Amino acid sequence: MPRATSPKAKKPFNKCKSCHSIASDEGETLFKGGRTGPNLWGVAGRTAGTYEGFKYSKDVIAAGENGLVWSEEKFVAFITDPRKFLKAETGNSKAKTKMSFRLKKGGEDIYAFWASVGPAAVAEVSVDTVEEPASN
Repeated sequence: MPRATSPKAKKPFNKCKSCHSIASDEGETLFKGGRTGPNLWGVAGRTAGTYEGFKYSKDVIAAGENGLVWSEEKFVAFITDPRKFLKAETGNSKAKTKMSFRLKKGGEDIYAFWASVGPAAVAEVSVDTVEEPASN
């Protein structure tokens, strides 16, 4: 079960939800949003262009094949100027992405939010709730 988040924690996602949702691998919708973009569950640490069932631009796929993994630093650079970022990552001066939104500040908060509701956070909660056997 995902970690509960306060209403204040949802604020960063509000910038993304017109195109993206966050739904766990089990199908539980944590944050309902649009379907124009891929599901953002597990995006923190995911290889770019690999969410099953989403049709990425060839440049996002190429960036992932070249080793682009979504870290905070990479995401912040991407969200600031997606086309410029992909041009640098792929070496393709005509690189394209479906992502047209730009965010000059706050990318770190959005990335931290994703990490807080993603699979790693769920695993952490699961480990924290396991009780140690009593020793005799």
